[in-house]
Amino acid sequence: MQLNSPKSIGILLGTLYGIFMRLFVELVNAYNLGSLVSISFMFLVPVAIGYIRIHFEYNESKALTKRQMVTIAWQPIFVFLFVSVITLLEGSICVAMALPAFMFFASIGGLLAGFVNNRQTKNANRSLLSIALLPVLLSPIEVNFLNLSKTYEVTNSIVIEAPINRVWQQLANVSTIEPQELPFSLTQLIGVPKPLEANMNATGVGAIRTSKWQKGVIFKEVITDWQPNKQMLYRFDIDPDAIPDDALDKHVKLGGEYFSPLYGGYQLSEDKSGNTILTLTTTVQDNTNFGIYSRIWGEVIFQDFHHSLLTLMKNRAEKSLIAVVSYN
Repeated sequence: MQLNSPKSIGILLGTLYGIFMRLFVELVNAYNLGSLVSISFMFLVPVAIGYIRIHFEYNESKALTKRQMVTIAWQPIFVFLFVSVITLLEGSICVAMALPAFMFFASIGGLLAGFVNNRQTKNANRSLLSIALLPVLLSPIEVNFLNLSKTYEVTNSIVIEAPINRVWQQLANVSTIEPQELPFSLTQLIGVPKPLEANMNATGVGAIRTSKWQKGVIFKEVITDWQPNKQMLYRFDIDPDAIPDDALDKHVKLGGEYFSPLYGGYQLSEDKSGNTILTLTTTVQDNTNFGIYSRIWGEVIFQDFHHSLLTLMKNRAEKSLIAVVSYN
């Protein structure tokens, strides 16, 4: 592929447009005129990138199928996100969360470019400019007038073959977690630090449970309800400034501007076989404008995290019970 070919130009200009918009929005964010965590950047910028790629492809081949319009539009998206990671503009967590949306909306941009170029070749460049400017024009309106903040709960349960009192002993203080104790998870794959331990300074309501994760992440959980062998509820007390900048991407930092767990807790009950049902619930506040897209990611990440913790509690409780039975 020649560097001066329409294909190369489409990839290059699409990538440069993405980088420019990334830097531009970061700059105007200080003046409350734009935000990276916005519909304008997350959804409209990839539309423009896909549009640019297919627009220039039409200068070389006008016989593109819809499938080609959909998939070829991804090329500058991949290059743009790769450049963002290696230049440290974005971290792996944000890129992983953005990738599905970027691919989908780039495909929409590609199909739109094909539709426009098939019907009005004379005004195609004018349409290209309009699409490229759309995120710039809409971003200040969205940032200042659109607020879709929401709160939701994520709940997961696991059956543990151990009595309730054995399971309860695992909850308050969690000794050092060995790497092999946590199952492989999506959160690990995209770069979320793993939990290391948790310790309480006392028992009962008002006690503080301090959780430590990898990369120096430390936050507190203040106990709001303490019923031994029944439930332990808490509210998160997170200082985002105390979390190292390289531990979590700044746009998904715990307790940050856009994303924060508010409350959590464990509940215990017994099934007909005498096994313990351990339930973990987290209440999450989402201050993005991404609607169902951010809700899906929130559900995926917290359910994945819940699964790891519940599996840890299950294995430790059952292991301690086996040790007691063996000893006796």
